[in-house]
Amino acid sequence: MKNAQWQADLHSIHDMRLFQNVAAHNLGRLLEQFHAFEVDAEEVLLSPFDRNQHLYVLLEGELKVFLASMDNPAVKTLQAGECVGEISFIDNDHPSAYVVAATRCLVLRLHRESLFSLFAQSPELMQNLLELLCERVRQGNQIIIDSEQNANVDTLTGAFNRRWLEHIFERENTRCAFNGQPMCLLMLDVDHFKAYNDNHGHLAGDYALCLVAHTLRNQLRPKDSLTRYGGEEFVILLPEMNAEEGRAIGERLRAALEQVSSFYSPVGVLPGVTMSIGLAEIRPNDTLQTLIARADSALYQAKQQGRNCLCG
Repeated sequence: MKNAQWQADLHSIHDMRLFQNVAAHNLGRLLEQFHAFEVDAEEVLLSPFDRNQHLYVLLEGELKVFLASMDNPAVKTLQAGECVGEISFIDNDHPSAYVVAATRCLVLRLHRESLFSLFAQSPELMQNLLELLCERVRQGNQIIIDSEQNANVDTLTGAFNRRWLEHIFERENTRCAFNGQPMCLLMLDVDHFKAYNDNHGHLAGDYALCLVAHTLRNQLRPKDSLTRYGGEEFVILLPEMNAEEGRAIGERLRAALEQVSSFYSPVGVLPGVTMSIGLAEIRPNDTLQTLIARADSALYQAKQQGRNCLCG
């Protein structure tokens, strides 16, 4: 990063988020505290390893923001007019992300020694900076939520994965036991799935699994948890349902899928699939593993009875 010549255009500066609503007679004095710098492409502007004492305003170019490692995809691209470094600028600590110049950039830099004097000159500047901080916190929270959701969701079908099943079982088992309510688990297996893949291709098999997940999801309550357990197997946790009620739900799911004789996909019209289902109701001292083992045993019986049926 090197010093750069820069002529302030008060009209364009006033439109930038940090300087919005700042009185025109104050803006010129505020800008005297900022210094212009040129940043080369691929130069690291901020790093979690280096304490930051500056606030940057991007005038030209693009900046990329990376979490954890610069080998990860960028979580955000900053354009001209945006700020960066405001959190570590305020708390005088290490940045929480890498900020790297995607192109040659021109930035304004403000040292934190000037912070409180600027706030005294312009309360509007302080309000703008606080609003930017709130936005960054909300964006960070959303990234955490999205990361957690992605970690719990099967990317192909959109159903939950086994990691989520282990979590939700502990919660629902505790809740149902405390309230004296039953709980059931359905284990479902797509019938003759290997033959389906052999006859129509693995891509067609993927679309068939998506069809299964979509069909099942539309028949379930919000409190029910649909999980892709592995391959062509799905598990559904049914809180507050006894075995009789669980059988009714399982039969409804089986019939709903059976009725889809064919479906449209990006590779053309494909035949539908059926599924076999095993059911188990929770018992005292059951773990997820023992409950699944009983449902799996019932599923095996359904296959032995000719498939496309429910046992348990």
